[in-house]
Amino acid sequence: MKIEELLQVVKDRMGIDALNDMQRAALDAWKSGGGDLVLYSPTGTGKTLAFAMCVLQALKPPMQQLQAVVLAPSRELVMQTAEILRILATGYKVTPCYGGHAVSDEKASLEVTPDIIVATPGRLLDHQRRGHIALGGTRVLVLDEMDKSLELGFEDEMRQLLKQMPRINRRILASATVLDVVPDYVRLNKPVTVNVLKGSEQPADRIKVWQVESTSRDKLDCLRDLLLSLDGNKTIVFANYRESVERIHQYLVKNGIDAGIYHGALEQQERECAVAMLNNGSVNVIVATDLAARGLDIERVSHIIHYHLPVSEEAYIHRNGRTARVDAYGEAYVITASDESLPEWVSIDESFVLNPNPRPSHAPMATLYFQAGKKEKLSRGDIMGFVANNGGIDPHDIGRIDVRDHYALVALPRGQVHEALKRLQQVKIKGKKVRISLLK
Repeated sequence: MKIEELLQVVKDRMGIDALNDMQRAALDAWKSGGGDLVLYSPTGTGKTLAFAMCVLQALKPPMQQLQAVVLAPSRELVMQTAEILRILATGYKVTPCYGGHAVSDEKASLEVTPDIIVATPGRLLDHQRRGHIALGGTRVLVLDEMDKSLELGFEDEMRQLLKQMPRINRRILASATVLDVVPDYVRLNKPVTVNVLKGSEQPADRIKVWQVESTSRDKLDCLRDLLLSLDGNKTIVFANYRESVERIHQYLVKNGIDAGIYHGALEQQERECAVAMLNNGSVNVIVATDLAARGLDIERVSHIIHYHLPVSEEAYIHRNGRTARVDAYGEAYVITASDESLPEWVSIDESFVLNPNPRPSHAPMATLYFQAGKKEKLSRGDIMGFVANNGGIDPHDIGRIDVRDHYALVALPRGQVHEALKRLQQVKIKGKKVRISLLK
């Protein structure tokens, strides 16, 4: 795909009028070098779009043959990357493979060989061993967040995978952390390095850090008052333990705050729904462990709240990296009890004074859950038409529609959702009765 065509697609489908300096530098290095690309750039600067454009420039026309493999360390990052590639890669088949996703569904999707696979190393190796996919023809390889992959213990799996891809002629390594040594098994060839970790404005430069002092050791009341003092924009509250996340979430909901929850003990679908509800305006707040600090595709997060002090500087940086993404600005709030001291790597800009008369404000949207999705042949267009024609909702008021393999989520104005639900439950969609409910 030519660069001019790609830029037009990025503008038309993603609303991005111009690439940033890092993205332009990566594309220039990829076009001119002919070798491999090592891309170091801070979290939230658009690395995924940069390497996706490079990959698409290197592909031949769609041919029902595997051409490119993108390996990422988390299912959330796989889903995010696959979505961006699907938006850009017109005519190419993009298949994501990751743990928590039904193996049978992935196997069925792989029966027609994709042009691009985006996967976690373990799941892709499993498919290869089962004979679901042959990797030998792969020509382009991307290793995203390779530093994290090595930290999570994927090295043996990546060694085995790369042995199955002997014909790779272009590689991209993307990371927010400089690797001291690139493993030999990657077999870098004439690498060109683009490093914008220094010498440019970092996300931390666009984040204002507030200290919020809690009058009690239990910070729940302070957190509630802080949330009610803010502007109602997207907020992630980080705590260190799953049990704490559960307790905080229950408290907030009980006190009338529309909040979601995200941690590793939840089912994959529960986590997907929590992120979708924050993105579509059905909740203003999500309470999470550090699992949410990397790889999640959450748009325009305004506020990060550290309910617990993070366990390390790296955890602090990655938490804050959920806001101030690309060129945006954000705010971080560190709640401290009287007996807590701040670590040296937390730099406070100002103390935050809580609003003495906080007012609860509900999220503007609510989400309907359709118990059918892509595998049941439902598309966004099908759902949009169904809701507009049968739900008594103006089409312009219908919010974000997310269609997954076996379910779909539709955001509707909160004040109209109950009446719309009653109407939709009485009607078939595409001639089939689908169970529809309000997602809470």
